[in-house]
Amino acid sequence: MTYNIRVATSADIPHIVRHREQMFRDMGIPAAFEAMATATAVWLAGAIPNGDYRGWVAVTADGTVAAGGGVIVITWPPGPFSMDPRCGFIFNVYTDPAHRKQGLGRRLMEAMHDWCRSQGIECVVLNASTFGLPLYESMGYVVTTEPMMRRRL
Repeated sequence: MTYNIRVATSADIPHIVRHREQMFRDMGIPAAFEAMATATAVWLAGAIPNGDYRGWVAVTADGTVAAGGGVIVITWPPGPFSMDPRCGFIFNVYTDPAHRKQGLGRRLMEAMHDWCRSQGIECVVLNASTFGLPLYESMGYVVTTEPMMRRRL
């Protein structure tokens, strides 16, 4: 099957929301999925047009959105790894089961890397699921030693 990788638009919000939900379901992470879908769609409705979220989708010849991923650029202080005060945070990388093992995740990651390079962004980060870990490692990602922790406030 042939796939085209293109920049996501506001018309792709339902697909991005569905992919995000399915990604968390596949990882077994419990969530208030309905509320998350609504909140994500509202956020994307502003974030895509204003450029806060830059997404890409893989589309079949018949227009089916088979996979997607996105990046947000966050300010990050210069440190040991990079002097660039920005960091690309990649997330929402997901391929529908019927379209897996076609190289779509890699092609999406390459599109995001290319865009970050074109913006002069030196560093990208992501949170890897066990499903995505082999792809990311094959692309040069390494598990960091920084002791990042999370707490809900």
